[in-house]
Amino acid sequence: MKRVAILGSTGSIGQQALQVIEKHRDKLSVLALSAGRNYSLLREQAFRFNPKILHIESHEHFLLLGKEFPEKEILWGGEGLSYIAGHPDVDILLVAIPSPIAIEPTITALKAGKRVALAAKEVLVCGGKLVKQAGGELIPVDSEHSAIFQLLRGEEGIKRIILTASGGPFLNTPLERFAEITPQEALQHPTWRMGKKITIDSATLFNKGLEIIEAMWLFDLSLSQIEVVIHPQSVIHSLVEFVDGALKAHLSLPDMRLPVQYALLYPQRFPSLIAPLDLTQFMLTFQPLDERRFPAVKLSKLAGEKGGTFPAVLCGADETAVELFLKGRIKFTDIVTLVEKALERHKGKEEPTLGDILQSYEWAKEEVLKETM
Repeated sequence: MKRVAILGSTGSIGQQALQVIEKHRDKLSVLALSAGRNYSLLREQAFRFNPKILHIESHEHFLLLGKEFPEKEILWGGEGLSYIAGHPDVDILLVAIPSPIAIEPTITALKAGKRVALAAKEVLVCGGKLVKQAGGELIPVDSEHSAIFQLLRGEEGIKRIILTASGGPFLNTPLERFAEITPQEALQHPTWRMGKKITIDSATLFNKGLEIIEAMWLFDLSLSQIEVVIHPQSVIHSLVEFVDGALKAHLSLPDMRLPVQYALLYPQRFPSLIAPLDLTQFMLTFQPLDERRFPAVKLSKLAGEKGGTFPAVLCGADETAVELFLKGRIKFTDIVTLVEKALERHKGKEEPTLGDILQSYEWAKEEVLKETM
């Protein structure tokens, strides 16, 4: 029986992880749940899964949880995340907080010998070097990186990896219409059901840019060894090409519960909650990435090449720009423009501390807000 702590239990990945744990109650149990602002859902999860530890962002909700669950250990604020990560009873830490604030608990868990199931791109994008220096067992949960992780088991001689991208809802939309795209349109992803922020990132393809940087750290590759191809059906999650010319692909229906289960139960495989894949029902197609349509990918690569604190600026600027777009304050096309401006103004640090990374991330958010005032 492995005891799991989930940072971000009320988000899309956290909720799907709890479905996986419920299916495999004979192998997995919930020790700790952490949420941001969704008190009501955390409360429901606490009744259903009976964790020993609950954590929430606000002090007000912390007090409410303490009254309702006097028998449990209740935590709040940033320090609570690292406390959970290093708790002696935690076997697996699922990190599903899409923010560099998750870097510190990730490092804490790795140094404490926990398995980290990583579902937050920002952790490696912003703090890749610091996280890698921590050592330990890190298993990716992103569908693309989980696919590569599985494809590389027992293999050597990698030539390149190919990340697939659906192209989102605007793959065939005329470019002249991009400035008119509404938040409602951008939230209609054709193949995946995700949270709002990552859905918008999938429309701009910023998510793919972040995945390139993440893959560089996960698999010790250069950026030149990582390519992106458009695959609208989202059935092939990634591919690996080897030096002998062989190409391996990982296929399944697009459902995040599969990579979550793989990370939690690795190295064993068990029946999952997803439906089997019937290849006769699909016509699998591919096309090259159009950088005019998706400039976010090239911009992300540039931040990855510069390194240091530039990827943190990329993440912070994108996060705030997406928030502004969802509120109707900027155009869809302004997202990339605002991120690019923040990167141009940033004076980076080559060997940043965690403090430098967090400071650069917040600086980028403020820069975007200033630009739009």
